[in-house]
Amino acid sequence: MRKITLVLMMLVMGSAALFFMSGCSKEKKQVPANDTTVVEETTAVREPVKETAPTSDMVAKQADAAAAEKAKAKVQAKAAAKVLQDEKNVFESEKIHFTYNKSVLAPSAQKVLEKKADWLIKHPSYSVRIEGNCDERGSNKYNLTLGADRARSAEKYLVNMGIAANRISTVSYGEEKPADPSHNEKAWSQNRRDEFKLIK
Repeated sequence: MRKITLVLMMLVMGSAALFFMSGCSKEKKQVPANDTTVVEETTAVREPVKETAPTSDMVAKQADAAAAEKAKAKVQAKAAAKVLQDEKNVFESEKIHFTYNKSVLAPSAQKVLEKKADWLIKHPSYSVRIEGNCDERGSNKYNLTLGADRARSAEKYLVNMGIAANRISTVSYGEEKPADPSHNEKAWSQNRRDEFKLIK
């Protein structure tokens, strides 16, 4: 009986010892406050993406594209300059004419002036000089005065159409610059006129 009791006591004590030891092994290990061990970070660092250097083919293609764009712009500028020059030629070639000894604008002259006003509005960097002319009949002094009146008639009409007066100048040549030097009515009808010169 003593043996059995002794065995049971040993079993109980052994179990208690095992339980106590397992409890101690589960205790958390505390890191001392003065521990200077550095913990390494495992976060992966991305390396910068390396840009591919342009190849000679790429450089050549870019140069060709730039040259083509430049050539295109040059062609467009040349075409625009030609259009502008053609418009200026039409502007200056269209004259207005007057009846003998008059400076009143005919309806046909008013239509021409309306076209000129539209062009001047679209091209504000240009001014215009109006040149009044007469046929050879009458004195030089009279024709200079009549030519000035004809130029001023056109000037007033353009101002009424919205062109600033400081963009318009006038001059009279009287009978000094005939469009047709002949001495007949056909020539005289061509010489009674206003001409228009654009000024940049």
